[in-house]
Amino acid sequence: MKKSNKISTSPLISYETLLAQFQQLLRSNNLKFTKQRENILHAMYNHTGHFTPEELYRFIKSEHPELKTGIATIYRTLSLLENAGIVTSISFGTQGKKYELGVKAHHDHIICTNCGKILEFYDEAIEKRQEKIAKEFGFIMEDHSMKIFGICPQCQKK
Repeated sequence: MKKSNKISTSPLISYETLLAQFQQLLRSNNLKFTKQRENILHAMYNHTGHFTPEELYRFIKSEHPELKTGIATIYRTLSLLENAGIVTSISFGTQGKKYELGVKAHHDHIICTNCGKILEFYDEAIEKRQEKIAKEFGFIMEDHSMKIFGICPQCQKK
């Protein structure tokens, strides 16, 4: 029987814990805690996939049209959260970045270079091999990021 490589897309911490961390981050950067920033965090917490700042902006505008959340606020908040390790990003060069909440279980990515689709996976054999390689070179591995680029099945059919 083949072991499943599916990963949990649920965050590892509660929203309340994440919100408290966010509020502390804002205080330490002398920034105000606003409803707009809270909505950005809440939308990311409840989003299961990867998103661009523009996608996040459109979602927030559709869910909370009464709030004046600008795209610049989204970019600044994402940058702050990324620097703090709360969100992570995958760069697509001139096409920009896609983000995800960084408080999920460790996983790696396989990315379609044609349509930009991103799948998450976890493979125990790869994890063990990376640790072995680090040890062979005298390193203590603290973290890693693996991205596999290719063409997804749907794009191959086109």
